[in-house]
Amino acid sequence: MSDSVRVAGIDCGTNSIRLMIADVNADGLHVVFPKRLDVVRLGEGVDRTHRFSPAALERTFAACRDYARLIEQYRADTVCFVATSASRDAQNRQDVEDGVERILGVQPRIISGQTEARLSFLGATSVMNARQRADASPVLVIDLGGGSTELVLGGAGQRCDEIQASVSMDIGCVRISERHLPSDPPTEQEIAAAVEDIDSHLRQALETVPLGKARTVIGVSGTVTTMSLIALGERAYSRHRVDGAIIGFGPASGACRLVAGLSRAGMEEYPVIHPDRRDVVIGGSLIWSRLLACLSEETAKDGQRVDSYIASEKGLLEGSVLETGWRLLQDRAAGLSAIAD
Repeated sequence: MSDSVRVAGIDCGTNSIRLMIADVNADGLHVVFPKRLDVVRLGEGVDRTHRFSPAALERTFAACRDYARLIEQYRADTVCFVATSASRDAQNRQDVEDGVERILGVQPRIISGQTEARLSFLGATSVMNARQRADASPVLVIDLGGGSTELVLGGAGQRCDEIQASVSMDIGCVRISERHLPSDPPTEQEIAAAVEDIDSHLRQALETVPLGKARTVIGVSGTVTTMSLIALGERAYSRHRVDGAIIGFGPASGACRLVAGLSRAGMEEYPVIHPDRRDVVIGGSLIWSRLLACLSEETAKDGQRVDSYIASEKGLLEGSVLETGWRLLQDRAAGLSAIAD
């Protein structure tokens, strides 16, 4: 593809690590190697110990070694590696940085919650053109991860790519599960404690992000897409079925209630729930259900209740690939311009 660069993007989160290889040009990204996800649980125990365990590091490095072979096979021009919540909190994050650089030859970019929010918004809205984003604005993108959850409100008229407000909350499916949900299935008291924690973070978030202003909601992450597929009545996970699907708050909240009442053994009846997510999916479902309730209430206060969201497979990874590709294209153009001068 002319006037394009091939970018290998890696998103290393608290629960999983993802790889995607895409050609990037002025129009956006064009995937050449579909997204691969590995549940490595890098952030296991970090909320309590503030350190990565040797086992978690080795799981992550094993995935990176596989990715290195794919990146060489597809001849990527550059690699971008972003690490999020767990890496921000871990005291021994240098171990991750050194290991990744040794395997992939690139220094990981440990991004702030604000940067994570911006890139998630860029990725989630990348499938919409300027006119579509303007018609849908303000757009709220919610990225519900393992260690943190980002809320990003953007879009106003023709400046629909502009972020108006964002916040990163230290709640995610792994953190909430480790903090409050040790039992299988969780007890009513454990769920109540988790909900209280989530609601406390949401009250603080409302001081920064006016959720009631949202007119379009996009939900990103494995938790969101899993709950969405259950709401759609799907038995197996399907990217094509869920990506871009419009889900009502009611069916999604029902899916969250269903999951919150399951034991891990009971989850075997729902193969749409990845086996490696079974110990944290209830934590994620509680966050998503409380977010939907909050959105319903806040948008109603603003005079226009929002009662559905768009489920998306696109988020932080796509945003980081786009940003990296566009920056490299700009650098190349600047270099050519300097030569011409």
